[in-house]
Amino acid sequence: MALKNYQYNKILRDYDNRQLEAKHALDIRMEEAYGKIPALKEIDDEIVTCAIESARQMLTGKEEALENLKLVAKGADKRREALLKAHGYRADFLKLRYQCPDCKDTGYIGNEKCHCFKQAIVDIVYSQSNMKEAISRENFSSFSFSYYAEDYIDPSTQTSPRDNIARVVKECKNFIDSFDTVKGNLLLYGNTGVGKTFLANCIAKELLDKAFTVIYLTAFQLFDILEKNKFGKGEENFEAGSQFEYILDCDMLIIDDLGTELTNAFVNVQLYLCINERLLRNKSTVISTNLSLDNINTLYSERVFSRIASNFTLLKIIGEDIRLKKLF
Repeated sequence: MALKNYQYNKILRDYDNRQLEAKHALDIRMEEAYGKIPALKEIDDEIVTCAIESARQMLTGKEEALENLKLVAKGADKRREALLKAHGYRADFLKLRYQCPDCKDTGYIGNEKCHCFKQAIVDIVYSQSNMKEAISRENFSSFSFSYYAEDYIDPSTQTSPRDNIARVVKECKNFIDSFDTVKGNLLLYGNTGVGKTFLANCIAKELLDKAFTVIYLTAFQLFDILEKNKFGKGEENFEAGSQFEYILDCDMLIIDDLGTELTNAFVNVQLYLCINERLLRNKSTVISTNLSLDNINTLYSERVFSRIASNFTLLKIIGEDIRLKKLF
């Protein structure tokens, strides 16, 4: 995906800040540990002295000096960990702690962009700060079944809203657990306010935590990008084209509130193209909508409905409007 220079530089500055923060936090922990366990500083000073001596020996042609240094360092690590544990600290208390241990907060693994760098690109290009804020509040840890009644049976599902949402949540968690190997798709549908967007955010958080790239777009945002990609000119077309390619290729695309956009022939064609292309690329999609299955079949082309009906797990959510319940 094409980034403007200032966007690319922002991401790099974020990685620099991560590394500085990790080093600063380590310095604070080191000062604390040295104060309580003076022997730790003696061990580290010993390693420094050994490293200097090894460097001097290697300059004189003694190749075994490097191996000797490695043995000394390994022994020092064990002694350091034993001391820390004996004083109630974690064994890794004096190691750098990275936000992304895979790339050690550099953004790269070898010559390839790390998954965290790819997600940073997605976040900055799609302005997904709202999603990050939402998933901090709306996730499985804060999900409550208490908003779903258990004292009546819904005729369309032949189950209570409580039992139904328990089944839906289980399906969503199974979807997440098998995401590494099975690239499925979900359609979350039901009336307004029953928790569809909340569940989509739960899925987004879990997959982001598993290091998958996630793009979250409302239907309006999606079709605005698709329209600019098709009809935009100059810079607008270039930017939308870059966004469009990543929409097709990210690990997970979430389309929220399908049906709230202005539906026309262009929307029908573009929705089919998006869904079908992602299926061909074996990429997963989650769609949430207030529309019933009949409404989807009526509003969109038969080809769109066929792709959804045959390739998506259809999860109907029933119950009362939770937003209204929270007011009383």
